[in-house]
Amino acid sequence: MSFTPTPKQFKWLKATLFVLALIPAGRLLVYAFTDQLGANPIEFITRATGDWTLYFLCITLAVTPLRRLTKWNWLVKLRRMSGLFAFFYVSLHFTTFFWFDHFFDIGEMLKDVYKRPFITVGFSAFVLLIPLAVTSTNGMIKRLGGKRWQWLHRLVYLVAMLGILHFWWMRAGKHNFEKPIIFGTIVGVLLLARVYWYLKQKRAARVPERGSGRQVTSASS
Repeated sequence: MSFTPTPKQFKWLKATLFVLALIPAGRLLVYAFTDQLGANPIEFITRATGDWTLYFLCITLAVTPLRRLTKWNWLVKLRRMSGLFAFFYVSLHFTTFFWFDHFFDIGEMLKDVYKRPFITVGFSAFVLLIPLAVTSTNGMIKRLGGKRWQWLHRLVYLVAMLGILHFWWMRAGKHNFEKPIIFGTIVGVLLLARVYWYLKQKRAARVPERGSGRQVTSASS
């Protein structure tokens, strides 16, 4: 079913999604001021911001497959916003770790990153997201060029996998792998879909070349 919102409808849709994406952060703020973060507030905030980082990464990765399946090309215009919200929540996640665990002591934080593999992986994912957020503007796309920009932003799959591995190791102590498995399955399916479409496109591009080759041979004979 083809559907293309008018500019006014799209503006309202984007504004609505923006507000909805802020609700988890607003919920944390309300809980903090009303003393509803539970017995371990730091763990609550860390878990919530980490979960929402992965939610928005999955939403970002799902935009292209959904666009291909529905033919709603306008969905691409929402991908940047969802990616930036993934960066917003991972920044809150990192700030919680840097602030409450290390009180902004860079040396102690880096020691922790070096010593604990699950933090190393999570920190690596955060660092890799920084250039993706910085280059998300139209101006940066023009400066980098379309192809280089696309290659750079394919790092989002690596970021997602590192994030899931970070989550997996965090849950290992409690032997609770349900959510990491769900996230891993979603990212795996989205990645396989992208590989499938890439191979299909490549195969389709070869067909005219082979056909033209046969025509040239018959003509010369």
